[in-house]
Amino acid sequence: MFKKILIANRGEIALRVIYACRELGIKTVAVYSAADENSLHVRFADEDVCIGPARASESYLNVPSVISAAEITGADAIHPGYGFLSESAYFAEVCEACHLKFIGPDPNVIRLMGDKARARRVMKKAGVPILPGSDGPVEDDDRAAKTAKDIGYPLLVKATGGGGGRGMRLVTGPSELGPAIRAAQREAEAAFGMRDVYLEKYLESPRHIEFQVLADHHGAIVHLGERECSIQRRHQKLVEESPSPALHDKQRRKMGSVVVDAARAVQYTNAGTFEFLVDQEGRFYFMEANTRLQVEHGVTELVTGVDIVKEQIRIAAGERLSFRQSEVSFTGHAIECRINAEDPETFAPSPGLIHVFSVPGGPGVRVDSAAHSECTVSPYYDSLIAKILTHGRDRQEALARMTRTLEMTVIEGVCTSVPLHVRILADPDFVAGRLSTSFMDRFMTKPRPGRLAEAV
Repeated sequence: MFKKILIANRGEIALRVIYACRELGIKTVAVYSAADENSLHVRFADEDVCIGPARASESYLNVPSVISAAEITGADAIHPGYGFLSESAYFAEVCEACHLKFIGPDPNVIRLMGDKARARRVMKKAGVPILPGSDGPVEDDDRAAKTAKDIGYPLLVKATGGGGGRGMRLVTGPSELGPAIRAAQREAEAAFGMRDVYLEKYLESPRHIEFQVLADHHGAIVHLGERECSIQRRHQKLVEESPSPALHDKQRRKMGSVVVDAARAVQYTNAGTFEFLVDQEGRFYFMEANTRLQVEHGVTELVTGVDIVKEQIRIAAGERLSFRQSEVSFTGHAIECRINAEDPETFAPSPGLIHVFSVPGGPGVRVDSAAHSECTVSPYYDSLIAKILTHGRDRQEALARMTRTLEMTVIEGVCTSVPLHVRILADPDFVAGRLSTSFMDRFMTKPRPGRLAEAV
């Protein structure tokens, strides 16, 4: 087992890794930017190293600085968390070259699954259902037009690298195709450093369902069930839950078996997530794989009792998975709300000083956060300030616990998305489990009684 792990991240995920390391008896090293000097992950790590100015490109994304911090503190492994360098095959290779264990998949797997066009081809070869689309990046307008005609409209232009909706454009007809490709290429190059895009059939109002996997270096691969991630705005997830209200046991077993086979086909190790779109008839199609710990991993931990971060560390240390597929059981229902420092109406970021931060506890409540009273939400990083999770015997109880927790949450000094989440959870379609990736489009256009009264 490792003696000391450097955490190449910040905020709540850095704290989450510290929790796991403390329970395993492993020392930790926090790295931080000048903006995060007084952060909780710096306070609670055993050692800390400043790696640069506030801008992520000069600190958390600065590979030489992160590696140097690991070397001078004598760390023997690096946990990348999520975001930043977590899906960088280059960073994983540098770690290997410097005799530092990267707690994640093999660099070749990261590179393969990070290229969505290549990943589609590999999944298709492995027998995983995929949406109709181009076999690889589109190279010229004529070929793109022919491919688009074969696929049929509407379709999506998607960047082969990256995620989060960047480098993605919806195309409803032939006249939109060329401009959409060029716009997606420009955005992809700016965001990911590569301009390749491919075409994929667009599904109307699908569900977004993902499966968590764990795989060790001894050939064992298990899945931990699914998470429903359909509540999104601009391809950014807002609410996640497990299990999905849409899947029954037979579908779950079928999809889980497909996911395990897919992971085995690419020789996957450590933690990962295979994401699917599910149409209104229940047919599922591979979308992408995330070769890292997911933001929403906590909902899976609540329903399975598996500590995914501990398993990541054990796997990276060469240990076998501590359980078999037959030993995985699912208990109750879990929901997660991502609380961002942003205006709940306009979604504009709201950085600044938090004067009061109070999230109630109680039965079945988990709060993953690095925020506290008198802390500063920096404008340099993602606006996520807390993940509130609830667990209940069934979906109704988990939902009731989430609602009362949000209603009793007090955060002052910055705007937050708490009021938006309260509204989402009270929506009749959400309560009934009628979810899809178009839920927020409909939700945001629904008339609100309060606004009507104000207008009158």
